[in-house]
Formats: sequence, C-alpha cells, structure tokens
Amino acid sequence: MPTDPAIPFNRSSIAGSEIEHIRDAVASGQIAGNQAYARRCQNFLKETLGVPEALMTTSCTHALEMAALLLGFEPGDEVILPTYTFVSTANAFVLRGARPIFCDIRPDTLNLDETRIESLITGRTRAIVPVHYAGVGCEMDAILEIARRHGIGVVEDNAHGLFGKYRGRPLGSFGQLSVQSFHETKNITCGEGGALLINDLSLFERAEIIREKGTDRARFFRGEVDKYTWVDIGSSYVMSDVLAAFLFGQLEAWQSIQQKRQTIWERYDNDLREWCAAHGVRQPSVPAHCEQAWHLYYLLMPDPPSQAALISHLKERGIGAVFHYRPLHLSPFALQWGNQAGQCPVAEDVSDRIVRLPLFYALSPGEQDRVIGAILEFDA
Repeated sequence: MPTDPAIPFNRSSIAGSEIEHIRDAVASGQIAGNQAYARRCQNFLKETLGVPEALMTTSCTHALEMAALLLGFEPGDEVILPTYTFVSTANAFVLRGARPIFCDIRPDTLNLDETRIESLITGRTRAIVPVHYAGVGCEMDAILEIARRHGIGVVEDNAHGLFGKYRGRPLGSFGQLSVQSFHETKNITCGEGGALLINDLSLFERAEIIREKGTDRARFFRGEVDKYTWVDIGSSYVMSDVLAAFLFGQLEAWQSIQQKRQTIWERYDNDLREWCAAHGVRQPSVPAHCEQAWHLYYLLMPDPPSQAALISHLKERGIGAVFHYRPLHLSPFALQWGNQAGQCPVAEDVSDRIVRLPLFYALSPGEQDRVIGAILEFDA
C-alpha cells in the first residue's frame, strides 16, 4: 500500500487573484450573469484569440446547445462529429432532434479524420463538429473547404484547445461558432463554465437573445430598447459573476499556467521516451504546423490488457491515471441509429489502449518523479 499522499488525475488550484476577484464581485452587489467580470472574460477571449465576439456560458455543453439553436437544427437533420469525444458534443444536436453521424479519428493525432468526412455528407447534413483532441488542432484547412463546398456549417469543439494554434492561428477562430470549456479538468477553470465564440457576426444578436432566456434583455441594458420582452426561444445560459470572477483570475495567469503545463508535458515526453520505445508504447503526436495547448498527456499501450494493467499498477501506488472516451457510436443510446462495432476501427482500438497521466498546474516535480518512476517500474 502507498505511504505517500495520493496523486489525483486532476487537482484544482489557485493561480492568481481568483479569491480577491470573488470578494470584489460580491462587494459590488452584482453577482448575477453578464456583469463586470463576465464582460472582462469576454473581452479577454476576444482580444487574445482574435474572435469578433464571445459570450460566457454556464458550461461548454450549454455553449454547444446554443450553437445547435443558432444553426437552426431540426428533427431529421444530421451532424458529423468524431465518435471519440465527450457525449456533450453529440447531445447538443440530438436535443434538437438531429441524428449524429459518427466519424472515425486519425491514428496520429486522434482528431476527426478529415479524409472520411465527405463520404458521410448527405442532403440532411447541417454541420461538421471537429474536436481538437488534447489541444492539438484538427486539419481545419481541409475541413473548412469540405464545409464550403457542401454549404454546411462548422462548429469547433475547442474544449481542450484554448491557446492552441493551427498554422499560427488560434483554435476557436475557424468555425462559424466555437465552444470553450472551463470545467475543473481544463487548463483554465472556474469549476463549471464555458464560452461561445462567435466568428460569424450575423449570429451574434440572436445568440445574446438565446442566452438570455429568449429575451432582448441585453439590448435593454445597453439602452437600445426601452423595455425587454420574450422574442425567441432560449434558456438560462448566462454565467454567474462569481464564477466569472474566479475565471478572470485564471485568465490573467494564463501564461504561467500554460508554461507550467508545458514543462510537465515535456518532461513526461522526454523521460518516458526510452521506456516507451522498449515497450511498444506510443507517445502523443503533434504535427509541426500545430501549437498544442498542453492539455493532457497520454500513452497508447500495445494492447487492452496492458492498458488495464498499467492503470492498476499506478493505482496501487496512489497515482490516478485513467482511460478516456468510449466511442460514442457503440454507446447504448447510439445503437438506435444502427451503429455497430467495426465502423470506426481507429477509435475503437485507441479507446482500449489509452492511458492518461496526471497533469495539472499544482503537480509538483516530486509528484511527477513518483509518476514517472512508477511507470518505469512497469513491465507488463
């Protein structure tokens, strides 16, 4: 049994002035949505990522739901997305009555395989949703060209990719709409939170309305109308200013957070290289034209038994290593659409072999020593 304190897979921590900002927000007497700190977060995202507009939301899931509403998804429509992603990527569109069309992933980056997209497009396809897995950019040039050729939308799921880049351009700045996550497992966090990035300004006014329960309340507070009322469908998607205050403290410290995560990621990659080569284990692949977001570090084990054995080996030593997504096309809910084993072979294979290692801002060098040392001891 381990005698040292356990090392979790993830641990939230303070990186800057988060607590001071919360006190300030509370002292202001304004802690509902779309207040001072939310606006600061929105301005930060706009300026740093170079996007026209940003709206803070209660979660990345809710930002995706807003995207589905803004693109007018209706029952019978289809959306193409990778099978290797979190369920929210699909759920947002299924809630509008759409059918998810699951695409396999690339064997190198584990991103949506752009070479398979075109064969999945039908007359009912309304959008493609690339997911930047591990904060490494999808092949956006090819994806955008396919979407342009077929007249369909692109929604970037950038939950992993804040501050990553594709060919020098920030992830989140490519699709008509993009979504961000500030869940506690993400690089920049407020526990639960998200953002909708709007690159197509024709969608902005309606996005504000949808986010404010279907009312033109935002226009009222800007003095553009003398009263506000119900003008469209919508829901309560606005982030509390308490969460926004915490988040703004994290955003202020983004460079130090990213630098620390880069140091941890690169040490895993360097110190495990020889062991991986000797044991047939594959390390992450980052193309030269991508600047990754340092979101997560994973190992691809040779086979499913070695995946289970390594996770168990680390657990016995008090280290929280985990697998990742189960392919959505094989989930019980997705079987209703006729999905079956073998249709996305790369994702099915990866899911049974991936092991993610602890990577968080507060991970100490000593804790990383323990993780690396435990892996080097493993010889399954």
